Amino acid sequence: MIKIYKTDSKSNISKLDKIVKDCWINLTSPTIEEIEDISKKTKINKDLILKLLDDEEIPRIEIDDNSTLIVVDCPYIEDKDNKYSTLPLGIIISSDGYFLTISSKKLDVLRRFKLGLIKDLHTEKKSRFTIQILYENAKLYLKYLKLINKNIYNKEKQLYKSTENKELISVLNIEKSLVYFITSLKENDLLIEKIAKGNIIEMYDEDLDLLEDAQIENKQGVEMANIYREILSSVSDAYATIISNNLNQVMKILTSITIIFSIPTMISSFMGMNVPLGIFSKLSYAFWIILAVSILISIGLAIYLRKKKLL
Repeated sequence: MIKIYKTDSKSNISKLDKIVKDCWINLTSPTIEEIEDISKKTKINKDLILKLLDDEEIPRIEIDDNSTLIVVDCPYIEDKDNKYSTLPLGIIISSDGYFLTISSKKLDVLRRFKLGLIKDLHTEKKSRFTIQILYENAKLYLKYLKLINKNIYNKEKQLYKSTENKELISVLNIEKSLVYFITSLKENDLLIEKIAKGNIIEMYDEDLDLLEDAQIENKQGVEMANIYREILSSVSDAYATIISNNLNQVMKILTSITIIFSIPTMISSFMGMNVPLGIFSKLSYAFWIILAVSILISIGLAIYLRKKKLL
């Protein structure tokens, strides 16, 4: 899918039907035909675009004859259960005046740009545009990390009452998401440091503060993700023990109930044997005596088990 945007002098963004100079071309899961068309019109190497459809691409910088490629890892929600992962976003700055973003799936990091919610956005200022994407990407990591923290809190409350492995597996999935985040944030941090040297893209004084903010936000994301991961690692074993204890408690109660109800069964079995019971067998209220004795013994046993904290 190809979408073309351009801003005016007042930073208002609008969609275009055709490619013009200083526009922003956003490719989301493009077809081979679309890639060939864009490559032909922008004179950007087709192979450079094709590389970015690989979800395993790592953050890096590649300089071609007439364009500069910057790959950054972006946070991504995989499914409705808020399972988080990361996907590469490619940024290609063409010397002919084109700015391309390429991703294999629709990424939330570009949503605010498309809606015109980014202050001082100018598609012709390609260095600043790149830094703004890096900054918004770092902020998005922090946003998702806060959601993960809330998810951790909710899972904690569920685990205290859980006797199944499902909740524990859910916690492990969160830890897996944090591993993805930490790895990507560290690689993004190295990428920002390379850009900060000023020999990758042309830097201007007004962009330096924004780049520094992006670096600060990114480092904060690394610290937050590490903290949450340590918390999960330290409590996962404890939660496994809690689940085991909860299950043991259930088994203990079921065993005690089985013992209590076995008493009336045992007495009725003895009384039902084909042996002489003397005068007791001739009593008209013998059934009620047996029933009362069974109930009293069961109650006594239940009280005993309760005092021993076995019930």
